[in-house]
Amino acid sequence: MLFKRKIYDKLIEWKKESNGRTALLLEGARRVGKSTIVEEFAKNEYKSYILIDFSNTRQEVKDLFDDIFNLNYIFLQLQYIYDVILYERNSIIIFDEVQLCPKARQAIKSLVKDGRYDYIETGSLISIRKNVKDILIPSEERKLNMYPMDYEEFLWATGNTTAIPILKQLYDERKGVGDNLNHTMMRDFRLYMLIGGMPQAVDEYIKSNNFRLVDKVKREILDLYEEDFRKIDKSGNISMIFNAIPSQLHKNGSRFQVNSALNGGRISEYDKLSMIAELIDSKTVLATYHVYDPNVGLSGLKDLNRFKLYLADTGLFVTLAFRDKDFIENDIYGKLLNDKLSVNLGYVYENAVAQILTASGDNLYYYSFYDKDAHRSYEVDFLVSRKNKICPIEVKSSNYRKHTSLDMFYQKYSSRISQRYLIGIKDLSKDKDILCVPIYMAQFI
Repeated sequence: MLFKRKIYDKLIEWKKESNGRTALLLEGARRVGKSTIVEEFAKNEYKSYILIDFSNTRQEVKDLFDDIFNLNYIFLQLQYIYDVILYERNSIIIFDEVQLCPKARQAIKSLVKDGRYDYIETGSLISIRKNVKDILIPSEERKLNMYPMDYEEFLWATGNTTAIPILKQLYDERKGVGDNLNHTMMRDFRLYMLIGGMPQAVDEYIKSNNFRLVDKVKREILDLYEEDFRKIDKSGNISMIFNAIPSQLHKNGSRFQVNSALNGGRISEYDKLSMIAELIDSKTVLATYHVYDPNVGLSGLKDLNRFKLYLADTGLFVTLAFRDKDFIENDIYGKLLNDKLSVNLGYVYENAVAQILTASGDNLYYYSFYDKDAHRSYEVDFLVSRKNKICPIEVKSSNYRKHTSLDMFYQKYSSRISQRYLIGIKDLSKDKDILCVPIYMAQFI
C-alpha cells in the first residue's frame, strides 16, 4: 500500500535545506499515511534508519529519553535494540507517534544540537495540552502538515497520470472540456468523493473494486478516531461534536451550533473553544472561520466564536453522513456516484472544496451578511486571498441559474475583489465576470 505522495518532495526539500539543523515534525490525522511515507523516505534517502514506534515499543526505549545527558549511550542502545548501524550525517531516526512519549519530543533540542543524525517526528493529537504540559517544546522543529490524498494523488493511485496536467492547461487557457467529457470527469470526481483520500480506503478500492468493503474500511477509521476522542475527553462531548458535522452542514446554518451538537447541553465558552481547538488539533476536521470584514489579511479578521466544521477527508464525511444506516451499496454509493441520490448534496460538495483548498495551502474563511432592503441573509461559502485582493467562492452541487450571494457580495465589495468563482458540476465557462469552475478543476484556483 505504497502510493506516490506529493509530500515526499517536501521531505526532500527539508533534508537539503535543513542539513541537520532542524528536526521535522509531520502532523496529520491517524491513518493519513505519515508513517508509510516517512519510512519510504528514510529507506531511499539515507544509508540507514531507525523507526521507533512509540505506540508499540518496549518501555526500555521510552526510558532512554528520561535522561539525555549521555547521548553516546542512547545511540549505542538504540543501535543494539534495533540491530541497526547509524552513520554520522547519513542516518535518520524516526519518532513515530511521538505524542505518546513527550520526553522524546523534548529531547529533540539536544539531539539536533548534537548534529550526528537527522530526525523526523510523526504524530496526531500532538498539540493537545495533556501531551505537552510537562515538557519544553523544542524550537528546533519544522512543522509540516500531511493531508489525505488529493484528487491528483488519487488518480495516480488508479494509474492516471495525464488527466491533471491536461486539465491544468485547459484551465490556464480558460477552455472547457466539452459536455461529454465533463460528464465523465464529474463521475470520476464523485468516485473520489465517495472513496476519499485515506490510503487504506484507496487501497481497498483498487484491490476489491467493492464499495461495501471500502465503506467498512472508512467506518473502522471513524471508530479509531472516536477511540482517540474518548481518550482525551471522557465526557464524550468531542465525539458528539465530530459526529454532528454532517447534520450541521446539512442545516445550512451560518455557524456551527455547539450546544445543538451536544443535544442541548450547555458548557462554558472557554470549554467550548477548548474542545473545538482539540478537535482541530487532531487534524481530523477542517475549520472555516467567519470574517467580520472581508478584506486582505483574512487571518486577522476572523471571529473565533463563529465557525463551521468540515471533515478533513470527504470520503470519511460521506460515510459519517450515512453512518446511521446499514451499508446499502446501490442506494447510497451507486446513486451518489451517478448523481441521483434524492437529497441535497451541497454540503458534500462544500466539504470537498474545503478539502481541496486546504490541500492547496489556503486557510478557510467565509462571510455572511444581511441585506436590509431584500430582508434576507446571504453567504459566501469561502474567501481566499490572491495578491492584494480577495476571491469569493460559491459552491453549487446541481445545475444553477442564479448566484445571488456572489452578486450581492460584489455590490458591497467590488473594489476588494480580484475574481469571483462559482465551483460546481458544469464545464468551465464564464458568466459575465464570474468564472464557473467544475469541481475537478478547483485545485487550480
